[in-house]
Amino acid sequence: MTMVINNLNFMKNKHITLAIIIGLFSMIFVSCEDNIPAVIDQLKFDRVFTPLNFQVRIRNMTTAELSWDERGDAQAYVVQFSDDSLVFDNIIRTDTITPAQNPFSATFDGNTRYSARLKGISDSISESKWAMVTFKTDPENIFEALADSDIMAKSVTLRWPAGSTVTNFVINPGDINRPITDQEKTDGVATITGLTGDTQYSITLYNGTKIRGSVDFKTQVDIGNATAVNPGDDLGAVIAAAQDGDVLALFPGEYNASAGNITIDKSISIKAVYSYDQPILHNQFVITNGAVNVELNGLVMNGAYTDTAGVDQTLDEPIQYSSDLVNATLNSLIIKGCTVDTYNKSFISASSGVFETDSILIDNCQVSNVYNSGGDFLDFRKSYVAHLTVTNSTFNYCATLNTRDFIRMDGDSKGNTYDDGTNLPIIVLSHCTLNDVMNSTSSTKRLFYVRWSQNQITSEYNSFSDMGSSVYSNQSATSQPTCNYNNYFNADGYITVDGTVLIDNSTTYTNVDPGYADSANGDFTISNQTLIDNLVGDPRWLPAQ
Repeated sequence: MTMVINNLNFMKNKHITLAIIIGLFSMIFVSCEDNIPAVIDQLKFDRVFTPLNFQVRIRNMTTAELSWDERGDAQAYVVQFSDDSLVFDNIIRTDTITPAQNPFSATFDGNTRYSARLKGISDSISESKWAMVTFKTDPENIFEALADSDIMAKSVTLRWPAGSTVTNFVINPGDINRPITDQEKTDGVATITGLTGDTQYSITLYNGTKIRGSVDFKTQVDIGNATAVNPGDDLGAVIAAAQDGDVLALFPGEYNASAGNITIDKSISIKAVYSYDQPILHNQFVITNGAVNVELNGLVMNGAYTDTAGVDQTLDEPIQYSSDLVNATLNSLIIKGCTVDTYNKSFISASSGVFETDSILIDNCQVSNVYNSGGDFLDFRKSYVAHLTVTNSTFNYCATLNTRDFIRMDGDSKGNTYDDGTNLPIIVLSHCTLNDVMNSTSSTKRLFYVRWSQNQITSEYNSFSDMGSSVYSNQSATSQPTCNYNNYFNADGYITVDGTVLIDNSTTYTNVDPGYADSANGDFTISNQTLIDNLVGDPRWLPAQ
C-alpha cells in the first residue's frame, strides 16, 4: 500500500513539474511575441534611384537613342546633353520626359562627341543622382543611294540634295582630292571619271574639313581588259580556248548553249559585266589540274534546265573538284556575289579529289535548294583546305531534303594523308543567314563535321533559324567553335547542353525570333531590333539604321 501511495505522489509531482515548465515557456513566448515589431511589407526611400543600364545607340548616323531600365519610382526624367566627354561644362539641350518616352531620341551634328546625363524626378521624394554616358555620332551622309546605272566601268555619278554646302571629294584608293564645281553644287550631281574597272572605291564628300557623306562601290568590269562573252556563245568552248589568267566578262542573258558540265583546267575569272543584271548559267564547273586560281563573280547558277532533247535535267553541284586531282597544289577558289539554286547534291563537292589549296572564299552569295542527295553541303574528304571562309551569305533550304552535314572535312582517320599533325584547317562562318538548313527531327546532323587532328573554327554574327535537330558538332575531333553574337531561333541544338555535343558557350548569343519579312518567299529582312543592333546575319537583310 505504501508503495502505491509513493508512486501516486511521484506521478503527481511529475505532472506538477511539467505544468510549471509549460507555463514558463508560454510566458517566454508571449513575452517574445509582445516585443516583435510589425513585419515591414514595403521599403520606403527618400529619393529616386539612379537610372540603371543607361546607354546610347546611334540611329541613322546622327540620331542618339537613349534607353534605361525603368524602376517605377520616377514620375519623370531630366536629360541633358553637352558637346564634351562627361564634363558637362556646356549644356546644349535639356529635356524633361516621361517614362513612356523611354527610349528617347535626339538628333545632333555628325561625327561629333557628346555626353548625356539622366536623372529621375518625383513630386514626393528627392531626385536621383545623374547617370552619365558619352557617345559619338557617325558622320552624316547626304549622298543619295547609287542606282545601278550610276556605276560604270570607269566612272560613277553621285547625287546629293541640290544647293548643299559642299566643297570637294576625296577618292580612295589614291587619296585623290577632287574639287566640286559651282554648277555641281547647284545641281547636286557630279560624275567622277578616270576610274579603273572592277575596282572597289570609297568616295567621301566634304564641306571644308567636315564630312558630309561617304559611299562605297565597285566599278563594273572593264571589257577592254577582259574577253566579252554573250548568251549565244558556247561558254565551255570559250573557257577551253582561254589563256591562263584570263578574265571572261559575261553579258546579261541565259546561257543555254553550254548547259551541263564545264571543265576548268587553268586559272580564270568568270564575271558578270553588270552586277545588277547577272548572267544565268546552267553549269557544273569541274575544277581539275591547272586551275590554280578560280573566281566566279556575279553569276546566277541554276542547276535545273531543259536539254536539247526536251528532257528536264538537274545538275549535281555548281562546283566539283575532279577525281583527276592527285596530290595537286592549288591556291584559291573565290565565289562572290553569286546566286545559286537547285542542285541535287553538294554546293562544293571534293569527295574524291586529292589536293591542297590555301583558300576557299564564299562571300555575298545566296544559295537555295541544294538537295544533298549523296553528298554533304561543303564536302572535303581527301583534301586540305587551309582557310575556308563563308561570309555575308544566305543559305535557305539546303541539306534538308536529304539531311546531310553542312561542312565536312575528313582527316587522317578516314585516310586523308594531309592530316599529318602539321596542317591546320581554319574555318570561319561569319555574318550569314541559315534558314531551313539540315532541318530534320529524325536525324541529327552537324554544322561542322571536322575530323582533323587539329582544327580551328569560328562562328559569329550568324542567324540560324529552323535548323531541326542539328547541332554544331557531336564529333570528338571537332574543336569547340569560337562563338560571338549568334542568334538561334528554332535551333535549340546549338545552345542546349546534351552530353558531348558542342554548343555556343559564349555569353553573347540570343535565341529570339528574327521577325523575317517573308521567309517562305526568301525575304529574310530582320525586324528584331536587338539583332539589327548586333549586326546579326547576312548584311543584305539588315534595314538601314
